[in-house]
Order: sequence, then structure tokens, then C-alpha cells
Amino acid sequence: MKASTLLAAAFAFGAMTVASFAQEVTLKLHQMLPPQATIPAKALAPWAEKVMADSGGRIKVELYPAMQLGGKPPELYDQAKDGVVDLIWTVIGYTPGRFPTTEAFELPFNMTTGEATSKAFHEFCEKHCAKEFEDVKVIAWHAHGPGLIHSKIPINKLEDMKGLKIRGGSRMINQLLEKLGATPVGMPVPAVPEALSKGVIDATTIPWEVTPSLKVAELVKNHTGFSGKNGLYTQTFVFAMNKASYERLPDDLKKVIDANSGIETAAMMGRVMDEGDKIGLEIAQKAGNNIITLDEAETQRWKDTAAPLVEAWEAEMAAKGIDGKALVEEARALIDKYTGN
Repeated sequence: MKASTLLAAAFAFGAMTVASFAQEVTLKLHQMLPPQATIPAKALAPWAEKVMADSGGRIKVELYPAMQLGGKPPELYDQAKDGVVDLIWTVIGYTPGRFPTTEAFELPFNMTTGEATSKAFHEFCEKHCAKEFEDVKVIAWHAHGPGLIHSKIPINKLEDMKGLKIRGGSRMINQLLEKLGATPVGMPVPAVPEALSKGVIDATTIPWEVTPSLKVAELVKNHTGFSGKNGLYTQTFVFAMNKASYERLPDDLKKVIDANSGIETAAMMGRVMDEGDKIGLEIAQKAGNNIITLDEAETQRWKDTAAPLVEAWEAEMAAKGIDGKALVEEARALIDKYTGN
């Protein structure tokens, strides 16, 4: 064979080798929200792009929104644990009682902003929740911005909650709604639009940021928030990876995942939710909806009514051998720390 032919063959082989290594790994990321929602569009998609860039194109992340790979939202965590998919993002409270220590952050009137609360939550979970999540590789734990009530009728005072069927997204939120006089209806967030339109529920608890993708400002015309620095509640989330999918990566690609994990990733996710809150509020304002902010005195009535839930949760944790009181105190201290108080 001529030298030129050998050279050409070697070049072709080299090109094939480069091509074969250009994309060594494809990771499937599964979650429940439509692709235009805040976290999928502003956090998960940019995260996937950054991981691909940081890996020199050797990691590709395929995004599967709205449960496209099957199952229901409460099954997402197990899909990551069992290796059905490589990555998931989900609401921790969709599996009640499974991750008890995380509930310290879902207690009423604790949270401030999404970013500050997410930083606090991630630091808290690294210390206290790691064992509960030991069967996955956690990318980040985070929280959303201030939770509020979106309703068909105006809610101007505590008494207006009586008898309303209101969607709650977790065990703790449902307990809160019941304490406030409502009838809680548990369901994953994708089910909210149909439930509102069919009258299954009268209202829903969600932050502003998720309202645009669900068209909530078209389905209800009243939105009730609270005075002061604290939101009514927050929900907590986990962004996690199948352990075997992580372990199969070569060391340099593990470093790429590690570099895109942790408290700064949690902060980013909380921050985009805060930014999404502004967009959701503006849409409702432009629609001429009734934006209600309860004054300090009325907000305090809600706080006082909800306060016994904290003691009840601490007692429940104590029965499980968990120092719930210490967890609540630490959660509040971390939130204050990252809020700047």
C-alpha cells in the first residue's frame, strides 16, 4: 500500500476515533413539567448545555419533560434510584413520609426567597438528609419562592378559607391547609389546570413562577399573598442522578458532574424561580386579576393559626427518634443566614 494511502487510512481512522469519543455518554433527564416552565427552560436546559460544554461534548443530556418516558410524578425518584432514567428533577413531597428531615423546610412561614432558601436547604440536607438520599447521586436540593393561594373567589381573611377545596403539593402543605380551615386535595402540579377547570378544586397553592405554564391566571382571578419577609410555605425539590450512571463515568467526566452540583447549582435553581415569580405576577397584573396582599395584622392571624403545626411536627419527629426541634431551629438559622438577616 502506498504511503499516501496509508496516511489517508490513518487519518480516516483517527477521524472515526475522535467522532466515537466526541459523545461518550448520553444521559436521560426526566421530569414532570412542560418544557416552557421555569425550571425546565431556565435551569435544567442551561445545566444540560453547560455539562455538555464542560465535557467537550462527551456528555449529552437528553431532556424529557412532562413525564414523556412514562410513569407518574411521584415515581420520578424511584426512576432515578432504579436506573430507569439517568437524571430526574422532582418534588420531594410527592412521596410523603419518605424524606422526613426535609419537611423542616416545608413548615409554614419559614421561607424567604427561593435563592436564599435553596442555599439554606442544600446546606441543611448535606448535613442532615444525606442518608435519606443515599441511593442516588444528588446534584442539588432546592426550594421555590414564596408559596401563595390562587383562587376562584377572593381570599381576604382567614375565614374565607373555610370549606374551600384547595390543592396542596405535599403532606405538610395539606396539613397547613386543613389547619387554616380548607379541605386539602393532594395532587401533582400538572393536574392543577384540569382540576380547576372542572371544579375539582376551588384554589391551588403554587408560587407565581409556575402559573404561566399552567395558565392559572386564566383559570382563576384572585391571588392571595402575605405581608413580611416570609412566604406562606415552600416546597422542596431534588435534582438527582442514578448512582450507577454516575459511577460508570470516567473520572474526568465525574468531575464535570461534580462541578455542576452543589450549593451553587441549588442557588441557581432558586434564583430562576425567583425571576419566574416576577413574570407570573406581571402576567396576572396585565390580565387585571385581583392581587391581594394580606396586611400585617391579618398575616399574623394566619401565622398564629398555623403555629401549632410546628410543634406537632417536632413531636412526630421525636417519636421517630429525630430531634425535630433542633432541625427547625437550624433550618430557620440557615434561612436567616442566606437571606442576610
